[in-house]
Amino acid sequence: MNPQSGQGARAAVLGAGSWGTTFAKVLVDAGCAVTLHARRPELARAISEDRENPDYLPGIRLPKGLRATADPAEALRAAELVVLAVPSQSLRDNLVQWAPLLPPDAVLLSLMKGIELGTTKRMSQVVCEITGAGPDRVAAMSGPNLAREIAEEQPAATVIACADQQRAEQLQAACHTPYFRPYTNPDLVGCELGGAVKNVIALACGITEGMGFGDNTRASLITRGLAETARLGAALGAEPTTFAGLAGLGDLVATCSSPLSRNRTFGEKLGRGMTVEQALQTTRQVAEGVKSCRSVLDLGRAHGVDMPLTEAVVRVCHEGVPAAQMVKEIMSREAKPE
Repeated sequence: MNPQSGQGARAAVLGAGSWGTTFAKVLVDAGCAVTLHARRPELARAISEDRENPDYLPGIRLPKGLRATADPAEALRAAELVVLAVPSQSLRDNLVQWAPLLPPDAVLLSLMKGIELGTTKRMSQVVCEITGAGPDRVAAMSGPNLAREIAEEQPAATVIACADQQRAEQLQAACHTPYFRPYTNPDLVGCELGGAVKNVIALACGITEGMGFGDNTRASLITRGLAETARLGAALGAEPTTFAGLAGLGDLVATCSSPLSRNRTFGEKLGRGMTVEQALQTTRQVAEGVKSCRSVLDLGRAHGVDMPLTEAVVRVCHEGVPAAQMVKEIMSREAKPE
């Protein structure tokens, strides 16, 4: 990327789901030359020729400058910025295939919000492990970024987290548009944790919504969920102020409150009595929290952090505990100071 500015950068976006496609649009609108990699050739053709992603963003007109391809080598050729936008639990397998194709000096930006099952690694840690990139070349984006609203050019803000401030500023310039305002933050750990845990809390909010509970319940879960996230962050060395910002509270509020949130919507189905399997059959896009709740809980336990809401979501999603029992267990916990 241009050492003075990220504007005009050559970018590859790997993953043509709703957020990957939306962020590719943002980059084009900010002046970058962008190639989007779609796994299926027919989807790549629709994006390139019809200017629409009919599977994930129907009705959204995509800019003429956005190219799409099903060939990862073509997408990555001479890319200065590589954006990773695949489901978090598939990152490792995808990166193993893509790593030999990555330009050696490209900046790697993760849009993924999850903790890897088995290893409990954050997405940036997986990226560094597989690619050999140093932490100065790896960044993450997090914030209240519901894809369709941004694709519709509704005003939104986000956080770009990177240990290298100059890289963060280059990325900031590369995606700054009249409707999308990025901030920088050096706290990669806190930003990634906020993005991963909020999906789990959104599942809890959706479950109670599906059961017919209202705003007091949701506000209580958001607030205690934020405390749970901050406790985990403190144990892992994150900055406490991160969780009061866009990557913490901002993302949590949006994901727990919006019908556009995949995790909240998935939780609603569970709250209305569907099994996880039934809910999965009615869901096209990935609700990251369903899988990541287990790795988030494992991470908390490894660091001695009490995470009762995450534990409750794991019990509903993976141990067959009814939603009503989950609420009863949360409400009957021992009384103590806030």
